[in-house]
Amino acid sequence: MAFYKIEWKNSAVKELRRLPKRLVAKIISATEELTENPFPAGSRKIIGTKHTYRIRMGDYRIVFGVENDTIVILRVGHRRDIYRG
Repeated sequence: MAFYKIEWKNSAVKELRRLPKRLVAKIISATEELTENPFPAGSRKIIGTKHTYRIRMGDYRIVFGVENDTIVILRVGHRRDIYRG
């Protein structure tokens, strides 16, 4: 089984720091699970992109890209804000 490496964009780390503390541990746990399965149940491809997906966590979203053996966490935030430019 192939394992994937996780990389966080600096902007995603900033967004993570702004979230409620109760969610941060859940989000980090969900991203760590991506190392074994980059396409977990419930993940969806973002329309209009080649390799960008999202995971729902209640009203929050984790947006990530898959490139070869690397998963790049692009954005983390509330659903009302996450898809804005």
